[in-house]
Amino acid sequence: MREKIKIFTTTIIGGDFKGRKIEIPDISTTRSSKGILKESFFNTIQFEIIDKNFVEVFAGSGSVGLEALSRGAANCYFMEYNKTAFRCLENNIKNTDPSRCMTFYGDSFENFSNVYSLAKKTGIKTYFYFDPPFATRDGMDDIYDKTLALIESIEADVCEMVTVEHMTNLDMPQRIGVLELIKRKKFGRSSMSYYRPA
Repeated sequence: MREKIKIFTTTIIGGDFKGRKIEIPDISTTRSSKGILKESFFNTIQFEIIDKNFVEVFAGSGSVGLEALSRGAANCYFMEYNKTAFRCLENNIKNTDPSRCMTFYGDSFENFSNVYSLAKKTGIKTYFYFDPPFATRDGMDDIYDKTLALIESIEADVCEMVTVEHMTNLDMPQRIGVLELIKRKKFGRSSMSYYRPA
């Protein structure tokens, strides 16, 4: 018999879809960005997100990207490799504005260049949000190195900002490619590092 996966819900905190529920499956590879982190992130970018692209690289059930959509992002791109999380993501999008969303099932590292070129073609500046699965899990040792390599491929004229949610004990570099660290905020075990084109 197939194990039934518990589903939690969180809520969109601002914008057009404020109050809409987002489903999050209780699986080890998917951590919902804590409410406090999400709130801090959107307080940082405020209204800058309006009419920009938003790419959620390890989307899980899409809680950050859908918040961006709710607050006026032009197009949102979601990448997720876990089938259960991906199904939740698709359901969550149905409750918002599917016409402004694109989903990509599979390995985010493999899908990134495709999504990147789609975002680039729009000619609209893009926010990139990286929340890689924490490296403490088996087989995840190189996840941050691979994530940094993706960030290094981002060009200044495409990028508005790159935000990385990561373990607090990880030292993020001052520069990654053409991007420079402008701010870092700690929330207990998790931290957020913000990068902009130098």
